[in-house]
Amino acid sequence: MIADDPIAAFRVEAGEVLDQVEQALLDLGHRLDDADLVNAVFRGLHTLKGSGAMFGFDALAGFTHHCETAFDRVRKGQVPATAGLVSVILSAQDHMRALVEGDAPAAEGDAILARLQAAIDEASGITPAAARAPVATGWQIAFRLPADAMANGTNPLMLLDELRELGDCTVVARTDKVPPLADLIATECHIGWDVTLVGDVKRDDIEDVFIFVMDDMELSIEPLGLADADAAAEDTATDEAPVLAEAAAPIATAATADSPAARSTAKAEESVRVPAGRLDALMDRVGELVIAQSRLSQCANRGQDLVLRSVSEEIERLAGELRDTMMVLRMVPVGSLFSRFRRLIHDLARDTGKTIEFETAGEATEVDKTVIERLFDPMVHLIRNSCDHGLETPEDRIAAGKPAAGSVKLGAHQAGGEVVITIRDDGRGINRARVRAKAEANGLIQPDQPLTDHELLQMIFAPGFSTAATVTNLSGRGVGMDVVKRTIEGLRGSIDVQSTEGEGSLIALRIPLTLAIIDGLLVRVGSGRYVIPLTAVEECIELSLEDDMRHRGRSLITLREKLVPFLRLREVFATDTRPDPFQKIVVVSTPQGRVGLVVDQIIGNHQTVIKPMSALHRDAATFAGATILGDGEVALILDIAQLIALGQPREETLRAAG
Repeated sequence: MIADDPIAAFRVEAGEVLDQVEQALLDLGHRLDDADLVNAVFRGLHTLKGSGAMFGFDALAGFTHHCETAFDRVRKGQVPATAGLVSVILSAQDHMRALVEGDAPAAEGDAILARLQAAIDEASGITPAAARAPVATGWQIAFRLPADAMANGTNPLMLLDELRELGDCTVVARTDKVPPLADLIATECHIGWDVTLVGDVKRDDIEDVFIFVMDDMELSIEPLGLADADAAAEDTATDEAPVLAEAAAPIATAATADSPAARSTAKAEESVRVPAGRLDALMDRVGELVIAQSRLSQCANRGQDLVLRSVSEEIERLAGELRDTMMVLRMVPVGSLFSRFRRLIHDLARDTGKTIEFETAGEATEVDKTVIERLFDPMVHLIRNSCDHGLETPEDRIAAGKPAAGSVKLGAHQAGGEVVITIRDDGRGINRARVRAKAEANGLIQPDQPLTDHELLQMIFAPGFSTAATVTNLSGRGVGMDVVKRTIEGLRGSIDVQSTEGEGSLIALRIPLTLAIIDGLLVRVGSGRYVIPLTAVEECIELSLEDDMRHRGRSLITLREKLVPFLRLREVFATDTRPDPFQKIVVVSTPQGRVGLVVDQIIGNHQTVIKPMSALHRDAATFAGATILGDGEVALILDIAQLIALGQPREETLRAAG
């Protein structure tokens, strides 16, 4: 477990730090003069270097040190931030991830560092000769530790000893902030130090002495003198004086209780890191509890014991509250998924030579963490297609009267028990004539076969289907879209495609909020019981035997002056039983409209713990899973979209025969 393995805990936290660095770098690529972003990147690299050294990741600490040094120069205004430098650091953070996992080739790191040095030289205009200029012959160091430094385990005398190991030191204590004896708190550090260090010492070596306290202390490092330094170098040295104020700024910010930083710190202190496996195990136990509670309710309702019935109702209430609480624990903002695509868009823009603007909306919408994990790969493929095939080149866009920069927008919103995730681009759209021609060539449809617009656009998800004129390293081979559809349907979701030629396309993914426990409508068809997800149910109406016979051959009912098709589940499932005298129609909503499902009996609402189908039954596409009822019997959970897709041809055949 992560809690018992400090190395595993470091890897998790290092991944989070690298995610923050990546986001800051991507923002910096658009706002190169943003000092806050530069500082954010520097702090992330500094934290990663220090933590890596602490846990024995020396290669990571050494590599990160060079990147940190580069951004330290940017932070101090010695080197401007450039797009080239940002690109190199993005590659460097990929290498850092590999170093964290322990599988990074050293040659790759050396190549990145060479590119980093070239980017720094290009940005600063430094010639190779200037880069080899002699280092300072000595340093004037002034530092003051935070008041709680000693209480947190920092010994200032050991810091002074480390400075002495670097060269000859003259140390003078500053006692100007020592309070009167009556106000003195013995555990707090009130003394500052001025240190004159003489020797051929690099600034980085001095900063390494304070590596674990640098973020919270006041520190000034100024050169005593330069050998063969010119006036430009002296100007650079004088720019280092503001380090004291800059290092002190976080302290002042933290002291302000109402500041955003203080609020975020408070929130961080209230959170607890829990391994995902423990949440999954707890969810399983809650599911078993819900099943046991259902059995208890059934037993209580059969008897006349009022005390047992009262206890059963109380346990039912508590189990419901526990289930709702557990569901909230598993929910993750979809923004955690969207943020991972910023780097993908950045790399796609570079690889395709297109200018791509990336926008997101609805990041606060929450989805089950399992859904988030399984959505990543399908969305990567859809975004690649939008950027590679959907968006035109800047020249083509200008010729079409569009802005040179294309746009890809991700959005999310909740609709009932589903989350709708949209991927929209303002590219060339889908050429329906080419889609139809390709579908006919692949034998998917017959020539001149009538298709609705929805059916035609769904052809792009057929295996091996592609209308791309050329194959690129990103897409065009017709591999992947069928996998996207299977993955989404495996999540009990659906895909809807809308497109306007010349204006762009919109792909909407409809995904259930959770894959663990749902509210369902328990129904009976013949002797079998089934669960219909309650989020899909609109209403229930009665279908008498006379009405059933009257509608034979057309399977349509008039509901509030609108025709609604329906499926007889007894025939779909081939139950070979006589229908009940008073059947029911459960009207469900689908992306294509409303459809009725004819059942023999509506039993009632049911808290449904979703269990996966066995290996022998996974090919039964009409079912999304199974659940255990209170009496120990198994009920199958209907997959509405797949059920309707299976039942429609059957009804059309019956209508043709009638």
